[in-house]
Amino acid sequence: MSSFGFGQMIQKLKKEPKTIVFTEGTDARILEASSRLLASNFINPVLIGDPDEIYECAEECGFNIRGANIISPYEFDKFDEMVDLFMEIRKEKIASREDAIKVLRENNYFGTMLVKMGLADCLLGGATYSTADTVRPALQLIKTKPGNSIVSSCFILVRPGATGQNVVLAMGDCGININPNEDELVEIAEGTIECAKVFGIEPCVAFLSYSTNGSGSGPAVDKMRNAADKTKKRNPHIPIDGEMQFDAAVSPSVAKKKHPNSPVAGHANTFIFPDISAGNIGYKIAQRMGNFEAYGPILLGLNSPINDLSRGCTAAEVYSMAIITAAFATNKD
Repeated sequence: MSSFGFGQMIQKLKKEPKTIVFTEGTDARILEASSRLLASNFINPVLIGDPDEIYECAEECGFNIRGANIISPYEFDKFDEMVDLFMEIRKEKIASREDAIKVLRENNYFGTMLVKMGLADCLLGGATYSTADTVRPALQLIKTKPGNSIVSSCFILVRPGATGQNVVLAMGDCGININPNEDELVEIAEGTIECAKVFGIEPCVAFLSYSTNGSGSGPAVDKMRNAADKTKKRNPHIPIDGEMQFDAAVSPSVAKKKHPNSPVAGHANTFIFPDISAGNIGYKIAQRMGNFEAYGPILLGLNSPINDLSRGCTAAEVYSMAIITAAFATNKD
């Protein structure tokens, strides 16, 4: 369906290196990924935490992080400026300067403010934080893009194909919105389409359901059909269809029987799920039983790239997600 690799992203980043904040500077996986990035010179890592602790952890683990920018929330020369801006942004929620300082001593808020202040291009967190602890500061401080009312997420699924090219799929939303309505599904679809393009996918978009082209009925079917229609009207040059079942979306022989006149059925590579349960289950089935590599969740709809790691992530996944996050910062330019 598409070729995939980090080569194109890396080549772009070599021309325009980006600065990425890691909120968990003492985590061994973050340190290993940072060591690789520092040796590559296309992404500049910023590690948040106490410099002595971070260097001690790196030495214990055997990782070379010389040249890394290490910033402590307790020893930052622009901290007063950060507090002023934070209080301006959160003036309706923060009662006092002391409260603002307390919040900004937390690595996730401090790191997000570095991006807000333009001192870094993007942020990757979640190796030890929950998704909420990464997303909440982003929503409060970075905020959603004009025209977006929600943040959503996308997973990119990759595996080797029979022809030698990789099979690359985009799936949204599998990690953030529990039960999106029609208009939120439109936002999710448009964000997933843009994410797919960054990975070299020419989006062919299926809105998934237990029904194909009216074979079933119910509010959940109506929601997906209506969301697909709204998205088609807003994006007339992209093949989009729904509602349809997964087999009709990916199998040409099934599509011939169930939805023969669809421009998408049988060829879909970008999938919009009706709710988080379906999305989360769907991508994990593909990952575990379909031998796909899963990259994500990639957060969509924010003014700057902020991404969340799984707490079970490996150093290799941190490295990959750092490249993806920085690539979105380049794409933003």
